[in-house]
Amino acid sequence: HVSGLVNSGDQNARRLERRRAPRYHCAIDLEMEWGSALLRGRIRDISASGMFIESQDPLWIGAGFTARLVLEDPVKVDCFVRRVEPGRGMGVTVNLQEEERRQRYQSFLESLSRADA
Repeated sequence: HVSGLVNSGDQNARRLERRRAPRYHCAIDLEMEWGSALLRGRIRDISASGMFIESQDPLWIGAGFTARLVLEDPVKVDCFVRRVEPGRGMGVTVNLQEEERRQRYQSFLESLSRADA
């Protein structure tokens, strides 16, 4: 008996459980304000709780930054890095403190869901 080992099926089930919000594939540019630097990336997929940002030089787990989705009506969101794929990008959670930002982000997601339908 070896304690602490979990089979990969259990890990995958837990990962899927965490993703309750529908994800939408997209290809949208974004600008990341990190300190005084302005970095660029591209959103690969997005949900109400987070997104995956394609970037050659992703930040590290725990890093926080403000992202601006480059849309006709840009939307700013505060992000925290939760997962990194070196050379590919990073998975981030989004934090929408302000009601206006939350509504604009939600409207954008709704437009993606209509496009998927």
